[in-house]
Amino acid sequence: MKITFSQFDLKLKHTFTISRSSRDVSPIVIVELEHDGITGYGEASPSGRYGESVETVSRFLNGLDVSRFQDPFQLEEILNSVNSAAEGNTSAKAAVDIALHDWIGKKLGLPLYKYWGLDKMKTPLTSFTIGIDKPEVLEQKVREAGDYPILKVKLGGSNDEEIIRTVRKVTKKALRVDANEGWKTKEAAVEKIKWLEQEGVEFVEQPLPASDLSGTAWVRERVNLPLVADENSIRLHDVPDLRGVFDGINIKLMKCTGLREALQMVATARACGLKIMAGCMIESSVAISAAAQFSPLIDYADLDGAVLTTNDPFDGVQVVKGKLMLPDRPGIGVVKKS
Repeated sequence: MKITFSQFDLKLKHTFTISRSSRDVSPIVIVELEHDGITGYGEASPSGRYGESVETVSRFLNGLDVSRFQDPFQLEEILNSVNSAAEGNTSAKAAVDIALHDWIGKKLGLPLYKYWGLDKMKTPLTSFTIGIDKPEVLEQKVREAGDYPILKVKLGGSNDEEIIRTVRKVTKKALRVDANEGWKTKEAAVEKIKWLEQEGVEFVEQPLPASDLSGTAWVRERVNLPLVADENSIRLHDVPDLRGVFDGINIKLMKCTGLREALQMVATARACGLKIMAGCMIESSVAISAAAQFSPLIDYADLDGAVLTTNDPFDGVQVVKGKLMLPDRPGIGVVKKS
């Protein structure tokens, strides 16, 4: 097996702002895994929140030697080796995982969802993310999301009520709220969520910093909206500790090292009685299509990272009136755009 990789800058349609950062460009790393005349594609979309950058991804991949493995079907052995190569580096590991799964699907001539025995008609609706912005830009973003029946609104700042009121001026659609750890005290979180209960919000994602798990449990006892873990839900070992604190988890391939562990998280979350959401960073259709392959197993989707960009270099999963439509192509189902 041979791995090559290259950096690509995804350009955003709008400045993307959450409670802790803003950006107009999101650099990613595209991985190509070649063996037996077949190329599998993977992607790393590193986040500074988890100590990664394109430089750390490149360093990790440069230090990785998969040539000693003769068969990509040795998935467990290969990915265990990749995982133990260094601490952290979860998006870099995810890129290799995705490329391996894509290769296997292509070798078998099967889309991954079919390989896993899933029904592609059971993909969920994905939300469309509205980042923090000025009122006039918020209104424009909501109108641009006209085909999406569910909106995910980023909060966590000083003008949360203004943002929700602005969105509600334009639409009555179902809303999901993501505070991205932006509410710093449990009392403030309860106050905000109590207000959101009157605004047609479906659930609230990550109301408090991940370090304040006990505070989140305190909040959950005092509000009526479900709470979904994001920054508290990174890898498989996190899931059992979230039972009784959150009502659901957000699985992101870039946090959990890829599809193998994502499927393990799905099974564990079900055993713990937790709802399941699949989310994303700003990603191309490579990573989005990979996550969409297991989406028939989940309750909620927030897989809009590629549609927020202007220069996605791949064609993959499509979104029709909010519904994820899986292509009938093998592997993760992506092809390079010409």
